[in-house]
Amino acid sequence: MDGAERARPGDQHRARGYRRHGAGHGTGPRVACQPAPVSRCARRRVALTPRVPDRTRAGTSRSADMTSGAVGVAEQRDRLADFVVLTKLRLNALVVVTTGVGYLVGRVGGIDPVVFANTTIGATLVAGGAAALNQVAERDLDERMLRTRDRPIPAGRLQSTDATWLAVLLSVTGLAQLAFGVNLTAAVVALATLVSYAGIYTPLKRWTHWAVLGGAVPGALPVVIGWAAGGPLTAGAWTLFAIVFVWQLPHFLALTWLYRIDFERAGLPLLSVTDPSGRRTARHLLVYTILLVPVSIAPSWLGLAGLGYAAGATILTFALLFLATRFAADRSTDRARVLFRATLLYLPLIWGLLLLDAAG
Repeated sequence: MDGAERARPGDQHRARGYRRHGAGHGTGPRVACQPAPVSRCARRRVALTPRVPDRTRAGTSRSADMTSGAVGVAEQRDRLADFVVLTKLRLNALVVVTTGVGYLVGRVGGIDPVVFANTTIGATLVAGGAAALNQVAERDLDERMLRTRDRPIPAGRLQSTDATWLAVLLSVTGLAQLAFGVNLTAAVVALATLVSYAGIYTPLKRWTHWAVLGGAVPGALPVVIGWAAGGPLTAGAWTLFAIVFVWQLPHFLALTWLYRIDFERAGLPLLSVTDPSGRRTARHLLVYTILLVPVSIAPSWLGLAGLGYAAGATILTFALLFLATRFAADRSTDRARVLFRATLLYLPLIWGLLLLDAAG
């Protein structure tokens, strides 16, 4: 064909609507086909044809935007949830209550809403910072325990450096709020809370089961922060401190018995781990609960409350002692759980009785 390309089957169909260039009709070599020019009338018809908006594309775009927005909201919600876990915000709700009780019982004069707000918020920020520092220091332990391995740091959702900076920010902000919005005494007590929890209790827990006593100190200091915000520190402040201090001991021992396998996995030398039979745990728990009987009614001896509070506190403490005795007799997980839940109710009920009696 002298370089001419042989026509393939179906070329004649694809050539329809095109015209050939060259002389003659059907004679001579075939050349490349070009589109036939569109007539002026055809162009006018195309121009006059109304364009239909691409609703499908617009709908897809809106759907993508909505999906992206939903993902963003979900990420923010997850981030907030991690913040709550890192600062132990739910647990620190008890810090707010305890600090508030200290202020209300120990105040001199009327209630100052601004001072009350600064006190509770400042104490909560410091407690949140201490909790975050604790999780940074114990990230290796949290990773080994089923109960804590999903926390933000061991789960990899938050870097320890970021958590440390957040802890420092919360702590400094809370201390500044107490120092400038309340008084220096409240700020100093809050600083003692931070140092004793993050600097003493946290490392001590790796070495001895007596760390529970060290951990009870920062746990009981928030009530002193509240008292210092309302007036000078007196024997009443340390009486309320003693109630919270002693209450934490059976509370913590019941918790460690519930999760003793987890604590053993982490390698912590807690009493529930070093004493598999639970006899020593039960003895310690009974001693601390018995000690709570006179400590809980001490506010009546000091004139902070009357006989009504003393009667109610005695009933509550003996009820707790009954549950502790049941656990000592049968050191089962179920009885430990009942005792642990009872300790959660005990302190708010004691504070409620104290406030009601003081108000009356």
